[in-house]
Amino acid sequence: MKGITTFMHGAFKNNPIFRLVLGMCPTLAVTTSLENAIGMGLAATFVLVCSNVLVSALRKVIPAAVHIPCYIVIIATFVTAIDLIMQAYLPALSESLGLFIPLIVVNCIILGRAEAFASKNGVALSLADGLGSGFGFTIALSLVAAVREIVGAGTLTVWGDIAVKGINPGPVTLAILPAGGFITLGLLFALVNRIGEWNARRHGAPPPLPMHLDCRHCTMCDRGKGLQDAGDGAAK
Repeated sequence: MKGITTFMHGAFKNNPIFRLVLGMCPTLAVTTSLENAIGMGLAATFVLVCSNVLVSALRKVIPAAVHIPCYIVIIATFVTAIDLIMQAYLPALSESLGLFIPLIVVNCIILGRAEAFASKNGVALSLADGLGSGFGFTIALSLVAAVREIVGAGTLTVWGDIAVKGINPGPVTLAILPAGGFITLGLLFALVNRIGEWNARRHGAPPPLPMHLDCRHCTMCDRGKGLQDAGDGAAK
Protein backbone atom coordinates (compact mmCIF):
# COMPACT_ATOMS: atom_id res chain seq x y z
CA MET A 1 0.00 0.00 0.00
CA LYS A 2 2.84 2.37 0.83
CA GLY A 3 4.43 1.58 -2.52
CA ILE A 4 1.23 2.56 -4.35
CA THR A 5 1.07 5.82 -2.38
CA THR A 6 4.70 6.54 -3.27
CA PHE A 7 4.02 5.82 -6.93
CA MET A 8 0.97 8.11 -7.04
CA HIS A 9 2.83 10.82 -5.16
CA GLY A 10 5.68 10.82 -7.70
CA ALA A 11 3.40 10.61 -10.71
CA PHE A 12 0.79 13.23 -9.81
CA LYS A 13 1.19 15.16 -6.56
CA ASN A 14 4.89 15.80 -7.22
CA ASN A 15 4.83 15.54 -11.01
CA PRO A 16 8.36 16.46 -12.18
CA ILE A 17 7.15 18.91 -14.84
CA PHE A 18 3.80 20.32 -13.74
CA ARG A 19 4.49 20.43 -9.98
CA LEU A 20 8.25 20.55 -9.43
CA VAL A 21 9.04 22.34 -12.73
CA LEU A 22 12.12 20.20 -13.37
CA GLY A 23 13.53 18.86 -16.63
CA MET A 24 12.44 21.88 -18.66
CA CYS A 25 15.23 21.52 -21.22
CA PRO A 26 14.07 18.15 -22.70
CA THR A 27 10.45 19.15 -22.14
CA LEU A 28 10.75 22.09 -24.50
CA ALA A 29 13.21 20.49 -26.92
CA VAL A 30 11.84 17.01 -27.69
CA THR A 31 8.09 17.60 -27.52
CA THR A 32 7.68 18.52 -31.19
CA SER A 33 6.27 15.03 -31.74
CA LEU A 34 4.57 12.43 -29.56
CA GLU A 35 7.01 9.76 -30.69
CA ASN A 36 10.01 11.73 -29.39
CA ALA A 37 8.24 12.52 -26.12
CA ILE A 38 7.39 8.89 -25.39
CA GLY A 39 10.92 7.78 -26.30
CA MET A 40 12.50 10.36 -24.00
CA GLY A 41 10.06 9.57 -21.20
CA LEU A 42 10.70 5.82 -21.36
CA ALA A 43 14.47 6.33 -21.49
CA ALA A 44 14.35 8.63 -18.46
CA THR A 45 12.07 6.15 -16.64
CA PHE A 46 14.55 3.32 -17.24
CA VAL A 47 17.38 5.41 -15.81
CA LEU A 48 15.23 6.61 -12.89
CA VAL A 49 14.18 3.12 -11.86
CA CYS A 50 17.61 1.51 -12.23
CA SER A 51 19.52 4.33 -10.52
CA ASN A 52 17.01 4.58 -7.68
CA VAL A 53 17.22 0.84 -7.01
CA LEU A 54 21.03 0.75 -7.10
CA VAL A 55 21.45 3.91 -5.01
CA SER A 56 19.03 2.53 -2.43
CA ALA A 57 20.82 -0.83 -2.33
CA LEU A 58 24.20 0.89 -1.83
CA ARG A 59 23.04 3.73 0.41
CA LYS A 60 24.78 2.32 3.50
CA VAL A 61 27.99 1.60 1.60
CA ILE A 62 28.53 4.88 -0.26
CA PRO A 63 30.51 7.35 1.91
CA ALA A 64 28.64 10.56 2.67
CA ALA A 65 31.57 12.69 1.48
CA VAL A 66 31.38 11.36 -2.09
CA HIS A 67 27.73 10.42 -2.47
CA ILE A 68 26.97 12.93 -5.26
CA PRO A 69 29.87 11.78 -7.51
CA CYS A 70 28.86 8.17 -6.88
CA TYR A 71 25.27 8.92 -7.85
CA ILE A 72 26.42 10.59 -11.05
CA VAL A 73 28.59 7.58 -11.97
CA ILE A 74 25.62 5.24 -11.38
CA ILE A 75 23.28 7.42 -13.44
CA ALA A 76 25.84 7.78 -16.25
CA THR A 77 26.23 4.00 -16.41
CA PHE A 78 22.52 3.45 -17.01
CA VAL A 79 22.32 6.37 -19.44
CA THR A 80 25.13 4.83 -21.49
CA ALA A 81 23.29 1.50 -21.45
CA ILE A 82 19.97 2.95 -22.67
CA ASP A 83 21.78 5.07 -25.26
CA LEU A 84 23.49 2.00 -26.74
CA ILE A 85 20.25 0.00 -26.65
CA MET A 86 18.40 2.74 -28.52
CA GLN A 87 21.18 3.03 -31.10
CA ALA A 88 20.99 -0.72 -31.69
CA TYR A 89 17.23 -1.28 -31.76
CA LEU A 90 15.68 2.17 -32.35
CA PRO A 91 18.24 4.00 -34.51
CA ALA A 92 15.74 6.49 -35.99
CA LEU A 93 14.48 7.52 -32.56
CA SER A 94 18.02 7.69 -31.20
CA GLU A 95 19.04 9.99 -34.06
CA SER A 96 15.95 12.14 -33.57
CA LEU A 97 16.56 12.62 -29.85
CA GLY A 98 20.28 13.09 -30.44
CA LEU A 99 22.21 14.69 -27.59
CA PHE A 100 19.24 14.73 -25.23
CA ILE A 101 19.70 11.04 -24.36
CA PRO A 102 23.28 11.51 -23.04
CA LEU A 103 22.10 14.68 -21.28
CA ILE A 104 19.86 12.55 -19.06
CA VAL A 105 22.99 12.24 -16.92
CA VAL A 106 22.56 15.84 -15.76
CA ASN A 107 18.77 15.74 -15.59
CA CYS A 108 17.93 17.19 -12.18
CA ILE A 109 14.88 14.92 -11.83
CA ILE A 110 17.03 11.77 -11.69
CA LEU A 111 19.76 13.15 -9.44
CA GLY A 112 17.11 14.77 -7.25
CA ARG A 113 15.20 11.50 -6.70
CA ALA A 114 18.44 9.67 -5.95
CA GLU A 115 19.47 12.26 -3.37
CA ALA A 116 16.08 13.07 -1.86
CA PHE A 117 14.45 9.63 -1.81
CA ALA A 118 16.53 6.61 -2.84
CA SER A 119 19.39 7.45 -0.47
CA LYS A 120 16.97 7.45 2.49
CA ASN A 121 14.56 4.59 1.70
CA GLY A 122 14.51 0.88 0.93
CA VAL A 123 14.75 -0.73 -2.49
CA ALA A 124 11.03 -1.44 -2.89
CA LEU A 125 9.94 2.11 -2.12
CA SER A 126 12.74 3.53 -4.27
CA LEU A 127 11.54 1.35 -7.14
CA ALA A 128 8.00 2.68 -6.70
CA ASP A 129 9.29 6.25 -6.55
CA GLY A 130 11.33 5.80 -9.73
CA LEU A 131 8.37 4.27 -11.56
CA GLY A 132 6.03 7.02 -10.35
CA SER A 133 8.35 9.90 -11.24
CA GLY A 134 9.16 8.33 -14.61
CA PHE A 135 5.49 7.73 -15.37
CA GLY A 136 4.61 11.31 -14.42
CA PHE A 137 7.46 12.64 -16.55
CA THR A 138 6.39 10.53 -19.54
CA ILE A 139 2.73 11.52 -19.25
CA ALA A 140 3.61 15.22 -18.96
CA LEU A 141 5.97 15.06 -21.97
CA SER A 142 3.35 13.18 -24.00
CA LEU A 143 0.64 15.71 -23.14
CA VAL A 144 2.79 18.67 -24.19
CA ALA A 145 3.91 16.86 -27.36
CA ALA A 146 0.37 15.80 -28.32
CA VAL A 147 -0.91 19.36 -28.08
CA ARG A 148 2.04 20.78 -30.02
CA GLU A 149 1.92 18.14 -32.77
CA ILE A 150 -1.84 18.32 -33.27
CA VAL A 151 -1.92 22.11 -33.34
CA GLY A 152 1.37 22.56 -35.17
CA ALA A 153 1.33 19.75 -37.73
CA GLY A 154 -2.25 18.51 -37.79
CA THR A 155 -1.10 14.93 -37.17
CA LEU A 156 -0.46 12.56 -34.30
CA THR A 157 2.07 9.84 -35.09
CA VAL A 158 3.62 7.14 -32.91
CA TRP A 159 6.51 5.16 -34.43
CA GLY A 160 4.97 5.48 -37.85
CA ASP A 161 2.47 2.68 -37.22
CA ILE A 162 -0.36 4.66 -35.64
CA ALA A 163 -1.11 7.92 -37.38
CA VAL A 164 -4.20 10.07 -37.06
CA LYS A 165 -4.19 12.76 -39.71
CA GLY A 166 -6.49 15.63 -40.40
CA ILE A 167 -7.20 16.35 -36.71
CA ASN A 168 -6.39 20.01 -37.22
CA PRO A 169 -7.64 21.39 -40.55
CA GLY A 170 -5.42 24.45 -40.27
CA PRO A 171 -1.99 23.65 -38.69
CA VAL A 172 -0.36 26.47 -36.71
CA THR A 173 3.38 26.21 -37.36
CA LEU A 174 4.16 28.33 -34.29
CA ALA A 175 3.21 25.41 -32.04
CA ILE A 176 6.17 23.28 -33.12
CA LEU A 177 8.63 26.18 -32.96
CA PRO A 178 10.54 26.99 -29.74
CA ALA A 179 8.16 29.83 -28.88
CA GLY A 180 5.25 27.43 -29.25
CA GLY A 181 6.81 25.15 -26.67
CA PHE A 182 6.83 27.94 -24.08
CA ILE A 183 3.27 28.97 -24.93
CA THR A 184 1.93 25.40 -24.80
CA LEU A 185 3.72 24.68 -21.54
CA GLY A 186 2.40 27.89 -19.96
CA LEU A 187 -1.18 27.10 -20.97
CA LEU A 188 -0.90 23.58 -19.60
CA PHE A 189 0.57 24.92 -16.35
CA ALA A 190 -2.46 27.20 -16.02
CA LEU A 191 -4.84 24.31 -16.72
CA VAL A 192 -3.14 21.99 -14.20
CA ASN A 193 -3.14 24.71 -11.53
CA ARG A 194 -6.81 25.41 -12.18
CA ILE A 195 -7.67 21.71 -11.86
CA GLY A 196 -5.64 21.54 -8.63
CA GLU A 197 -7.48 24.55 -7.23
CA TRP A 198 -10.85 23.04 -8.14
CA ASN A 199 -9.88 19.72 -6.57
CA ALA A 200 -8.75 21.47 -3.37
CA ARG A 201 -12.06 23.30 -3.08
CA ARG A 202 -13.92 20.06 -3.70
CA HIS A 203 -12.13 18.60 -0.68
CA GLY A 204 -13.03 21.53 1.57
CA ALA A 205 -10.29 24.11 1.03
CA PRO A 206 -11.57 27.70 1.41
CA PRO A 207 -11.78 29.80 -1.77
CA PRO A 208 -9.13 32.51 -2.20
CA LEU A 209 -9.93 35.97 -0.87
CA PRO A 210 -10.96 38.68 -3.31
CA MET A 211 -8.04 40.84 -4.37
CA HIS A 212 -9.22 43.86 -2.39
CA LEU A 213 -9.21 41.77 0.82
CA ASP A 214 -5.79 40.14 0.60
CA CYS A 215 -2.77 41.22 2.63
CA ARG A 216 -1.26 43.37 -0.10
CA HIS A 217 -4.30 45.65 -0.12
CA CYS A 218 -4.87 45.64 3.64
CA THR A 219 -4.06 48.81 5.62
CA MET A 220 -4.95 47.36 9.04
CA CYS A 221 -1.41 46.29 9.90
CA ASP A 222 2.16 47.43 9.25
CA ARG A 223 2.92 44.44 7.01
CA GLY A 224 -0.01 45.12 4.73
CA LYS A 225 0.82 48.82 4.57
CA GLY A 226 4.46 48.02 3.79
CA LEU A 227 3.46 45.67 0.98
CA GLN A 228 1.09 48.25 -0.41
CA ASP A 229 3.75 50.99 -0.27
CA ALA A 230 6.27 48.65 -1.94
CA GLY A 231 3.80 47.87 -4.68
CA ASP A 232 3.03 51.55 -5.25
CA GLY A 233 6.74 52.37 -5.38
CA ALA A 234 7.39 49.61 -7.92
CA ALA A 235 4.52 50.85 -10.05
CA LYS A 236 6.02 54.35 -10.11
